[in-house]
Amino acid sequence: MLKGLGESLQVTLRKLRGLPVVDREALEEVLKELERALLSADVKVELVQQMLENVRQRAFKEDIPPGVSRRDYVIKIIYDELTNLLGRRYHPLTLVKRQLTKIMLVGIQGSGKTTTLAKLARYYQKRGYKVAAIAGDTFRPGAYDQLRQLLEPIGVEVYGDPNEKKSTKVVKKGLKYFEKKKIDLLLIDTAGRHKEEKGLLKEMQQIAKIAQPDEIILVIDGTIGQQAYAQADAFNRTTPVGSIIVTKLDGSSKGGGAVSAVAATGAKIRFYGDGETIEDLEEFDPVRFVANLLGLGDLQGILQRIAEATSTEQQEELMEAFKRGRITLQHFKMQLESVAEAGTLRRILSKLPGVGKGGPFSGLPVDEMDDESVKVFLAILRAMTREELENPKIIKGTRIHRIARGSGTHPDLVRALLKQFNQTQAMLKRMRKMRKQRGVPGMGGIPGMQGPPF
Repeated sequence: MLKGLGESLQVTLRKLRGLPVVDREALEEVLKELERALLSADVKVELVQQMLENVRQRAFKEDIPPGVSRRDYVIKIIYDELTNLLGRRYHPLTLVKRQLTKIMLVGIQGSGKTTTLAKLARYYQKRGYKVAAIAGDTFRPGAYDQLRQLLEPIGVEVYGDPNEKKSTKVVKKGLKYFEKKKIDLLLIDTAGRHKEEKGLLKEMQQIAKIAQPDEIILVIDGTIGQQAYAQADAFNRTTPVGSIIVTKLDGSSKGGGAVSAVAATGAKIRFYGDGETIEDLEEFDPVRFVANLLGLGDLQGILQRIAEATSTEQQEELMEAFKRGRITLQHFKMQLESVAEAGTLRRILSKLPGVGKGGPFSGLPVDEMDDESVKVFLAILRAMTREELENPKIIKGTRIHRIARGSGTHPDLVRALLKQFNQTQAMLKRMRKMRKQRGVPGMGGIPGMQGPPF
């Protein structure tokens, strides 16, 4: 997720942490680094300048709480201002079971709207809601077939008519078709539009009039950066946009620009897409989002993913292990064996602090975890004895070679797994220790702001 921006921000804050004294001159050097990082992520110049000025003003005018260093307080201010820049508030979308909610998705062609609809369907299906969809995009050839291919494998019914050219008729028939079915959430796909295509925008208004959706969600491609502002503004003038989903943040160098531009319109960002699989959709919480960018890790996100990926019997044990920072290789093995799709594992591990370039898992294929990688990972763990899984410290010398032979891998990979596991375990323990310390007021419960791991 926005790796380039995250790494740049973390480097900047490490420099700040290393300063013996934070005076005005030192702060200006830090702000220059911060400015470069944000502008490289295509954040609008005016927004960056305003944010830096806010940091500059607050750093030497606000009263610092007792027992808190100026360095830590400046970090807290930067954290606050980044959160404000990227949306400030968390806007969850709450549904009511056994009460129909209709959501209409709109967006320009190529924004990933149809794929995002499938991700949204999967997101709420996993939370116990009965979901269905209407293929209202009659403009793009194959749109109906694409939606069916994405949703039918997960048991979500799709209504569409590939022979009908008028989307308004398809939507009207789809609403009637699902009228007597016990649906909690009905997702309506529409044709991709451009902000200058007045005819399509008018059609969007007509569909909204027919469907009477509870919410209209605009899907925006995160790779377009600050141009997202113009899109959000144009759609909002045509049909009031209830909320926004920003897609393709996993590989975008302009993701910071897109998110900040959307936030500048005052629109609510509900979700963001951070991968290509149907599971890769995350709720957008600016507090957690910025915490991830700054390398604090997202313990709450880890626990949520564990709850979704594991059986009821394993949830309690695994969640308690992560909370206590006392994970073992046995916990990793349990998690892997319970995960049906590799994407879930990747997202769980990606929320651990230090994952990524130079991080504890940088030697393992976590960020590109595919089925083969999972098999190799599991093979190593399954070649270990129960004693070794519970107490990795005893895995040395001949044990490493035995595990490598038993798993059909190289001893170096076994050593790498152990080294990275130990580093991750130490980091989780450190996070737990920091959570116990008194945090800086206004941090919204983010661990580590008394002495973050920069």
